Amino acid sequence: MAFGHWITQSVNKFYCLPFLFLMGWATAQTSSCDKPLYLTFDTGHMGVAPLIADVLKKHQVKVTFFAADEVTQEGDGTLGDYWASWWKARAAEGHDFASHTYDHVYWKSDLADGRFLVMPTAGMKKKHQLVFDAKQYCEQLDKASNRLQEITGVKPLPLFRAPGGKHSSALLNAARQCGYAHVGWADAGFLGDELDGRQFPNSKLLSNALKDIRAGDILMAHLGIWSRRDPWAPAVLKPLIEGLQSKGFCFRTLREHPMYSGWIKQSQKK
Repeated sequence: MAFGHWITQSVNKFYCLPFLFLMGWATAQTSSCDKPLYLTFDTGHMGVAPLIADVLKKHQVKVTFFAADEVTQEGDGTLGDYWASWWKARAAEGHDFASHTYDHVYWKSDLADGRFLVMPTAGMKKKHQLVFDAKQYCEQLDKASNRLQEITGVKPLPLFRAPGGKHSSALLNAARQCGYAHVGWADAGFLGDELDGRQFPNSKLLSNALKDIRAGDILMAHLGIWSRRDPWAPAVLKPLIEGLQSKGFCFRTLREHPMYSGWIKQSQKK
């Protein structure tokens, strides 16, 4: 199945035919996307965020960022004022954004009364086990989304990624009831930046990704991992993008993913 946008417009009849042919050919080359990939980034310590942004801009790759207000190497948290200009610049470049829960809230288990045992790893109650009902979890989703919109001026997608990808069917149903569809990642799309660099050096992560990734895959990495001594980005990101593009892959945000595009359009009508 081919993806992409085809845009038609009226053209002045005095334009010469060779020009129209070249214009149409160029448009088709830049807008068609037969082998799409959906690169996503979850927030992290942000130490490599400027380098990641440079690589994406240089290679004209648009991604979807899932944001929580996590602790950073510099500044007052990923969604604090210090990093606000960074997010605003990514919005101007055409990237998309979605919620990762404001306090990076991990789901631990479902409880018998319909509530959830959770543990935030950021915020005032980080590393404390808490009990959330559906409303409280939705408040976490909304808080991150609202802060992103406040910073960027762009309405985030009605999507979320549960921290660590950990969830239950009950949690996903609760999130859907308040307007959020969950996004995971493909097996090959787990790019491994959070793995131990001694067992999974950058060279191995790169070769595995280039070998295994297939069209339609959702890819996932982070804006910095505290525990990784050998930073994944930009050491792997740059050759990964170049290698995938050389194989005919192209990059799109989740706004265009066939599994989520209908949900997003439906949400925009509300």
